[in-house]
Formats: sequence, structure tokens, C-alpha cells
Amino acid sequence: MIINDVHQGITKHKRPKRRGKGIGSGMGKTASRGHKGHSSRSGHAARRGFTGGQTPLYMRVAKRGFNNRYNAEVVKIINLSQLDEMFNDGDVVNPQVLAERSIIKGNYDVLKVLGNGEISKKITVHAHRFSGSAIEKIEKAGGKIEQLIVLAKSAEK
Repeated sequence: MIINDVHQGITKHKRPKRRGKGIGSGMGKTASRGHKGHSSRSGHAARRGFTGGQTPLYMRVAKRGFNNRYNAEVVKIINLSQLDEMFNDGDVVNPQVLAERSIIKGNYDVLKVLGNGEISKKITVHAHRFSGSAIEKIEKAGGKIEQLIVLAKSAEK
């Protein structure tokens, strides 16, 4: 057995090198920054992805396709627990009523009802989409579902 093998895995806490603390430190004078240039000045920090002037990796990698966010469908969601709190037995829930009561704000293309929570009231819900659990829970409570038609964005303009 060699003594080097015994101590190979042992690492003690090593202090960081103290740069610019005199010639005795081994990193005095220029503090390992070299002479002149922007990287020798205080406040220098290369931006993320900067590779010394060569074309960065994110620009070299081929890109394919294009996702146009302008044409993306904006979906607003509402949970059954919210409907149960806000509406009474026999009420009709539709996008206009939700907007009037400020439950759903802003512009959207599709209203989707999700089955989070429980519903105990018999209500009629008009929406563009429903989750499977939402359909099941609304019908179990004695309510009705009416699916609205989604108009294409190009047809609206």
C-alpha cells in the first residue's frame, strides 16, 4: 500500500485564493486578470452565453418551425367549486353572466369548465369545453351541459 492511496479521497476545507493581496500571495499585482482590456477592469461580467466573440451555441444550433402566439387559442378555465359558490339552484351559467359578475375577466377564445371541487346545485352550464369529471359531476347533481361552438379566429376578423 502506498501512502498516497490512503489520503487520496480525503479533502480538507481549502481556502479560496486571495487575489491581489501582494506578491507573496502568488496572485498579486494584476490579480490574475492580466494587463489592460475590459476583463481587467472592475465591473466586468460577460453576459450569459458569451463565448469570447465566437458565434454562441444558441445561435449555431439549427432552429425549426415557428409557433405564432398571435394565433394561439386563449383558454379561460373555471372550476366547479367556483360555480357552486357563485350560483344558486336553477341558475344558467354562460360566458356573459360570468363576465357581468366579474368572475372571468379579459379576452379569451374558449371557456373550459374543470371538475375541481364538488357541485351540489342543479345548474345549467354553457361553455365551449368541459372536462370528463366536470360533465360527470354536473349531471350527477341534476344539472345540464350545453356546449358552445368555437369560432375560428380567421372567421371573427
